Amino acid sequence: MPELPEVETIARGLNQRVAGDRIESVWLGSKPEPLKSPAKEIVAKLEGTQIARVRRVGKHIVFDLESDSAAVRSRRKRRPKPSNAQWIVHLGMTGRMLVCDPGAEIEKHTHAIVRLASGRELRFVDPRRFGRLSVSYDFEAPGSEPLAVELDRFVELFKKRNTPIKSALLNQKLLSGVGNIYADEALFRAGIRPRRRAASLTRDDLRRLYHSVQEVLKEAIALGGSSISDYVDADGEEGFFQLQHRVYGREGEPCLVCKTPVKRVALAGRSSHYCAKCQK
Repeated sequence: MPELPEVETIARGLNQRVAGDRIESVWLGSKPEPLKSPAKEIVAKLEGTQIARVRRVGKHIVFDLESDSAAVRSRRKRRPKPSNAQWIVHLGMTGRMLVCDPGAEIEKHTHAIVRLASGRELRFVDPRRFGRLSVSYDFEAPGSEPLAVELDRFVELFKKRNTPIKSALLNQKLLSGVGNIYADEALFRAGIRPRRRAASLTRDDLRRLYHSVQEVLKEAIALGGSSISDYVDADGEEGFFQLQHRVYGREGEPCLVCKTPVKRVALAGRSSHYCAKCQK
């Protein structure tokens, strides 16, 4: 599943390419699973609006929309004034948002085609249909933003949790956006085993973890995310952070610091990778 760096990369690419464009028409496929809002509501909210900007909220891509009248007012005032209408895209496990020429072949498992005034199309492709499309107003993620949360708030989120720290990092109601890859990588850099109870961590442990989470996420964004399985950005290009993974996906390979073989354990149904020597 695309995590924060991948979704951030996609959102930035989409914003560069389609912000300011106008949505002329919307086609939605017949499969009900991708639609979190009713099809008629999605079409009604999107058609005839201008895309003010595209941004990431947690693991969601948010298209801020504005009506034609709002767009005119914004141009006159020379500053964006988006309406509350928003198109929300969650990529699920295999979802992709692509900007295409209208003559490009329509891939199998395409569930939405948004035709733009520029002549291009936004297409949502999702083979496994775990992604979701919806419309909303003032959409917010359930947890804190990992790249904006302050240290004291981060410590407060985890210091009394009696769950394994890896499970706590994956709890989207605490931090919105951190997933399996970056939790493993951050815990390695902080020297903390994934099974450690969050409540057992000292403030110094949590301080190291706080900085590691932010460091890993920023590095991954700079490299366009990790291309594991189906992930590509809005241009169809793969990321490169998978080449920098220190533990994730490296079971049995030597630790890059101490040469101890990287271990993998199952934790709450998810694979966790760590070094038994470097992480305590």
